[in-house]
Amino acid sequence: MRHIISLLMENEAGALSRVAGLFSARGYNIESLIVAPTEDPTLSRMTIVTSGSDAVIEQINKQLNKLVDVAALIDLNDGEHLEREMMLVKVNTHSGNREELKRISDNFHGRVIDESKNTRTIELTDTCARLDSFLEAIGHDSILETVRTGASGIGRGERILKL
Repeated sequence: MRHIISLLMENEAGALSRVAGLFSARGYNIESLIVAPTEDPTLSRMTIVTSGSDAVIEQINKQLNKLVDVAALIDLNDGEHLEREMMLVKVNTHSGNREELKRISDNFHGRVIDESKNTRTIELTDTCARLDSFLEAIGHDSILETVRTGASGIGRGERILKL
């Protein structure tokens, strides 16, 4: 099962390497990884998307909590949460498909951010599943390049990750 694990960690050199090393040493896969500073300049928030059985996810959470750099951790899948990912996709438009691409982009609330004679770059922000649906809708033959940020998530309502 896919899980989004969010953690607060010390904002210092080597912290990301230690987290990645934990996954690598145990043979766990990281599907996506985002790290950025928080409102507290001494802390960074890391969001990791990974998959595994309940036992594997429990083991990952326990091992992450043992790392000295990790100050707090939350598995967003343990409760209600919001998830978003940003994607840029460059598509080929020389086959007369501009209007169809525009219609599909509008349906997915995409925004054209660059256009040339034969290409169009579209920006979308939504859930990972919805972005996958967009790619299926436009067809893989049109896609020239795709760039995705990976999932970012936050708990709903009063559910927060704080020290």
